[in-house]
Amino acid sequence: MSDDALTGLEAERARRGAQVAAIRAGGREPYPYRFARSGTLGALRERHGGLAAGTDTGERVSVAGRVMLTRDQGKLQFLTIRDASGEIQLFVSKATVGDDAFAEIGRLDRGDWVGAHGTVMTTRKGELSVNVASAELLAKAIRPLPDKWHGLVDVETRSRQRYADLVVNEEARRTFEIRHATIASFRRTLTERGYREVETPVLHVEAGGAHARPFVTHHQTLDMRLYLRIALELHLKRLIVGGMERVFEIGRVFRNEGISPRHNPEFTMLECYEAFSDVGDVMTLTEALVRGAARDALGTLAVTIEGTACDLGAPWPRRRMVDLASEAAGRTVHPSQPIEELRATARGLGVDVDAAWGTGRIVEAIFADRVERSLLTPTFVTGHPVEISPLARVDRTDPWLTERFELFVAGREIANGFSELNDPVEQRARFEAEQAAKDAGDHDAGTVDEDYLRALEYGMPPTGGLGVGVDRLVMLLCGAASIKDVILFPTLRPEAGE
Repeated sequence: MSDDALTGLEAERARRGAQVAAIRAGGREPYPYRFARSGTLGALRERHGGLAAGTDTGERVSVAGRVMLTRDQGKLQFLTIRDASGEIQLFVSKATVGDDAFAEIGRLDRGDWVGAHGTVMTTRKGELSVNVASAELLAKAIRPLPDKWHGLVDVETRSRQRYADLVVNEEARRTFEIRHATIASFRRTLTERGYREVETPVLHVEAGGAHARPFVTHHQTLDMRLYLRIALELHLKRLIVGGMERVFEIGRVFRNEGISPRHNPEFTMLECYEAFSDVGDVMTLTEALVRGAARDALGTLAVTIEGTACDLGAPWPRRRMVDLASEAAGRTVHPSQPIEELRATARGLGVDVDAAWGTGRIVEAIFADRVERSLLTPTFVTGHPVEISPLARVDRTDPWLTERFELFVAGREIANGFSELNDPVEQRARFEAEQAAKDAGDHDAGTVDEDYLRALEYGMPPTGGLGVGVDRLVMLLCGAASIKDVILFPTLRPEAGE
């Protein structure tokens, strides 16, 4: 295809590619190995933010950034460059840099990376700038950035091309600053409380710790089936058995399930376990973690949830699942009821029930269908049925329920915790019930983890455990509508032609 036949993106890429070739033909490198800058743009702005208009400090600096805007005013050029910390203006005078360098700077495109040496000044209008003495291309952008006025608005494109999204969308950069601050806050809060951060295997022999379908892989040398972990729980509790009384891990988990605004096949969990504590202690810790994250990431406990103002510092109600389900049904809903009675209640509410489910699963289904979406402000839902809580201790006042909670905000489960089951005999019975459900066709049910049972037989002290969905919490703090917005590289369908 001739250059004359090129249009749009192809022509622009060809033009920029020709610039690269011309630079190399002139004996220079358009992609140098390094550049020694004297500091970040944000630090420069912080140091000189109060300069009066028309000031030239004489302070020599070396700065670098991506060109975001260019303006040509004859014998002067103005370039706005950005690094990870902020933006600053480059003031380029032909009289200072010379004709050849001035022309070369004029050939820089939006998106190019440039390094500049010069002195700190402010223009007559008070704009903090670097009066450029010399500049060099650090990386030529062959592909143009999205339109500077409209940015990158298509959700699919933003998720697929996160590198471009971060360049042109301030909202995206802010979201991932909030994510970083949230995770850093978790680490700080837990470390201050005496927790140790640990790392546990991603490849598991048994897929346990949650109800979910795992990803399956195969280890060639050992000729064995392995699973990508669906939870962090069982290995962390092995460490409690070993005497590490307070442990936590922030890690990726994988579930071979659907994709939705709230679900991604790989996501990030915080899980922590504390010996000698129970579900009440864990709820208190959950409040501290979430409130600490809000303060550290946003500087406030006041957030907006689906258009409603919410003070995270206000008390969070604690409501039993069976009570909420009963209120929604207009009649008693409890796993101790005859299963046909519960099935009839569910049918009357239009809730689908699988024939293989026990009474506990039916109670959960009624709650999920009729109540969950209405829990807008932070609410601890407690007392989950034993059937759906194979790793939680039985409630000390009701043998049909467990000492478990889920924290719901904006209709989303944000956290899950309980008094951990530490009786190896009862745990085996729970595991065997899970295995029977799996054998009957429930792909999400667990299996019998013999090594975990062996660990429990060595003795695990009373323990409280917590899991927090990091992605969903970040969604709450930054007001994101989709989990794709808070994961740098979410799972997507292949592009056409891949």
